[in-house]
Amino acid sequence: MKGLAKATLIRRYKRFLADVYLDDEQRITVHCPNTGSMKNCVEEGATVWLSRSENPKRKYQYTWEYMQTSRGHYIGINTNRANQLVKEGIESGVVTELRTYPDIKTEVKYGQENSRIDILLSGSGLPDCYVEVKSVTLLEEAATKGSGYFPDAISERGSKHLRELALVAQSGCRAVLIFCVQHSGIQRVFSADHIDKAYGDTLRMAIDSGVEVLAYKVRFGRSRLKLWRPVPFHVSPI
Repeated sequence: MKGLAKATLIRRYKRFLADVYLDDEQRITVHCPNTGSMKNCVEEGATVWLSRSENPKRKYQYTWEYMQTSRGHYIGINTNRANQLVKEGIESGVVTELRTYPDIKTEVKYGQENSRIDILLSGSGLPDCYVEVKSVTLLEEAATKGSGYFPDAISERGSKHLRELALVAQSGCRAVLIFCVQHSGIQRVFSADHIDKAYGDTLRMAIDSGVEVLAYKVRFGRSRLKLWRPVPFHVSPI
């Protein structure tokens, strides 16, 4: 990955930390910007790529951005990148369902549960469109089948966002949930009812209320990532 430091993963721990060996065999601790369990992602000895901050006040200079699994799949670890990738995909017209909105804002307060919407689209005389972005990295066995799932851990926050989107849809505005697939091996996305049934139930309720669900896959290039193409989404059967 261009502009990033290459390293070897030793372990991830305390949720937001990971130990790695740099190419010069120096062992360092890096920031892991991922709130999920990272199930089926963490492999001892995997190749990882790190961004470096020039901020002298930061405790950990490096941030874990991407990795490559033993199967050769690339995974975007930094969940914060998903919002940026989707925003760029909307602006460039990759997300065809959202091409018609000229105005775009991010991190706008809304809802009844003290929430912030990731992306707010407006203009052209259309109803406002509220877009919630979720990063998908969980590829379940058998991995060769390409089935990805969200969430990878119990997510009360994710269920809250679905409730907020359902109210938006019921109010007459447009509500969209976009799964940003940051795993090169995932070919389709399912709700992970086997991990968080409450999330699956809330997602079905949100869809019944008019929430639209999209899934778009990221393409991993040598220089940068970009939103690439849609993939199928399925609600897991009850």
